[in-house]
Formats: sequence, structure tokens, C-alpha cells
Amino acid sequence: MSRIGVIDFETTGMSPAMGDRATEVAIVITEHGRVVDRYQSLMNAGVHIPSFITGLTGISNAMVATAPTAEVVMSDAARFVGKTPLVAHNAAFDRKFWQAELARAGVPALQPFACTLLVSRRLYPQSPNHKLGTLVDFHHIQRTGAAHRALADAEMTVELLHQIQHDLRERHHVAKPDHGLLMALQRCAKAAVPVFMRSQADVPA
Repeated sequence: MSRIGVIDFETTGMSPAMGDRATEVAIVITEHGRVVDRYQSLMNAGVHIPSFITGLTGISNAMVATAPTAEVVMSDAARFVGKTPLVAHNAAFDRKFWQAELARAGVPALQPFACTLLVSRRLYPQSPNHKLGTLVDFHHIQRTGAAHRALADAEMTVELLHQIQHDLRERHHVAKPDHGLLMALQRCAKAAVPVFMRSQADVPA
């Protein structure tokens, strides 16, 4: 499947298991290397946003007070995504909130997640680190919008994803660098990456 959704959350903290909630979600749909659709919304989860989070994201309690409820936003987001597989940078974080917020809304979370952070660790070991901002600079990707806002981060992750797919095609001769290939690569031990890439080269589209 060439259609991929790239997702990013802003939240009140690091873990829904500790009571943290989402405050904003953005999803960018990319297909054949082009952005074809976007969804973005603040959400009111009925919890207080700590001041240090407001300082980081710019999202305040006043902003979410007039936003739709988390249940409404997440139901809309799930309909928007449908069966499209998802990608996130540091997907373990976003997947936790996707699953937890959808569970609260009574919606199943069936979408598989690939992670541009894990894939980048395997493809770009020479990068100083594998934070999104560092990889954006490493690849000379133009920054869009403010960091730590969901849509801007999702759009930068899309550009990183497109760079990864380009490099898989051009440098590693992978004909079809789709979501399934990304998931297989992120599970590959770093020492085994060269053998894995050779096994994927020249796969028919």
C-alpha cells in the first residue's frame, strides 16, 4: 500500500498510563510521495495543561477550553485514517496516545505503526542523533511551522519519510519502500541491516 498516514500528538505529558492526555493531533496523508490530505485539531480532554507544557508547545488551557472534546476529535481522526497504516517519529509515544485516546472514545485502534526514528537509526548511523529536528537539519529539509505543534511536526516527519523512501529506492535499490518494508527494517538488528537491504534490492514494484 502506497498510502501512509503520518501522525503527531501534543500531550500533557509522557504517558497515558500516568494520566496524561492528548491536547492536539495532526495526521498528514501521503501517497506516491505527495501529500494528499491533512487533519488537525486541538482537543479538550478535561485535564489541566501544566505551565511547562504550555511553554514547550504554546498550547494553553484557554485554547483547549473551546476545542471539541477528545472523544469527538479522536472519532473524527479514526474516520479520517480509516485502514491507512500510520507512521510517526518516535512511534512508541504516539502509538500509546492513539490507542489510549481511541479506547476512551470506544473506537478500536487497528492501524500498524512504523517509526521514522527507528528506521533512521538503521539508515543514517552517521547522524549526530535521531531527534526529528536533528534529522531535518541533517537532510537539509525545510522547516515548516513551529516545532512542538502537531501539524508542523507531522509535516516535517512526512518530509523525512519521503527522504527515507527516496534513499531506499536510489541508494539501496528497493523498488517498493512501502509501510511493510519500513516495519521490517525497524525490527532489523542494526548489524543485520546490510544483509537485509541486499535481500530487498530490486524487489518488483
